[in-house]
Amino acid sequence: MKKISKEEAKKRIEELREEINYHNYRYYVLDQPVISDAEYDDLMRELKELEEMYPEFITPDSPTQRVGAPPQEEFGTIIHEIPMLSLQDARNEDELREFDRRVKRALGLPLTTNIQYTAEPKFDGLSCELTYENGIYKTAATRGDGVRGEDVTLNARTIRSVPMRLIKGGNPIPLRVQIRGEVIMKKSDFEKLNQELAKRGEKTFANPRNAASGSLRQLDPKITAERKLDFIAWGIGVVEGLEFKTQWEILNQIEKWGFKVSKPRKLCENIEEVVKFYRKMEEKRDSLEYELDGIVVKVNDLSLWNKLGTTARSPRYAIAGKFKPRQKTTVIKDVVFQVGRTGTITPVAILEPVEVGGVIVSRATLHNFDEIKRLDVKIGDKVVVQRAGDVIPDIVQVIKDVRTGKERDISPPSTCPVCGAKVVKEGAYYKCIN
Repeated sequence: MKKISKEEAKKRIEELREEINYHNYRYYVLDQPVISDAEYDDLMRELKELEEMYPEFITPDSPTQRVGAPPQEEFGTIIHEIPMLSLQDARNEDELREFDRRVKRALGLPLTTNIQYTAEPKFDGLSCELTYENGIYKTAATRGDGVRGEDVTLNARTIRSVPMRLIKGGNPIPLRVQIRGEVIMKKSDFEKLNQELAKRGEKTFANPRNAASGSLRQLDPKITAERKLDFIAWGIGVVEGLEFKTQWEILNQIEKWGFKVSKPRKLCENIEEVVKFYRKMEEKRDSLEYELDGIVVKVNDLSLWNKLGTTARSPRYAIAGKFKPRQKTTVIKDVVFQVGRTGTITPVAILEPVEVGGVIVSRATLHNFDEIKRLDVKIGDKVVVQRAGDVIPDIVQVIKDVRTGKERDISPPSTCPVCGAKVVKEGAYYKCIN
């Protein structure tokens, strides 16, 4: 690179950072890139070279500094200035309507009054709070116990959808603002990660939520950077120098600052519109790229939040409308073998019956003996069983901590359970030769 003056370098570094941040927003938030990967790489290369030439201009919010911090020995602690409270659950439509009645009674309003609510997807991930000062990323903390969270500043900045600087472009930039949201992983990226971990003989994750949490909470930020995490914003904590009147206004402003924000979302004029949104989202959950476990409903008018207040653990102005759970724990009582039309023998776990996703599940496929070995599953084990959509239930995790020593190994059949003929092993499967 041609040598340039210090003043020229400083100016060009700022130009490059602004341009790269814009392209990160187009690519990782809007999914609408306007330059090629090669052109983006050229911009990053130029910035790196200038920063190497003039290291005094390197700042923590530079795009070049997302990855590269050394591993930590342990996570520090950050105290939330406004507690990150958990939400009460509504497990069906009637409980959503009861929440609406509670709000009206607390406000002294007739039950026929219409309350405006925001309704958003409840992403199944790890809640985090990002702090920005004068529009620049400073810290990140997990929700933790609601009062204290783990300091994941170095890790969260490796997430490409977390802006290092808030977008100005005519937007008001507060002196300080805390953006709250969910760190999540796409279903497809979760499947790929588990395949890679299984190939390396490492422990896999039971669901995308555990994968997102485990990936963010790595002591080495480089490992976090390798995992495809995303951040979806849904609210704010402390904000200085800016006032909001509604939750809807908050969501729209966060989006203008350059964040991905909960979608689809709806401004509902009454609780019945909320119920319709709840039904629609439960019907759509299988077609979405992220795992949802419900919707979040909040009174839209922020002036009512103070009037409604909070309990020790939950706000009275918000509730989580939960979907039917996809995973439950149960016990393997026995294992039987099914023979397919090609002679392939599939081990099937007989379970203590449990309701999963609104259906009683008493059997789950174990796929093959390679899978049994990978899970290290035994008869008598307590396991996590999963059922998604119309997919046959399967076992995704063994809870080994509660083993008693009475569990029994699952042995492959020596003869066909249907005809008694000899059984041979082909790859991961056993087959009847008849």
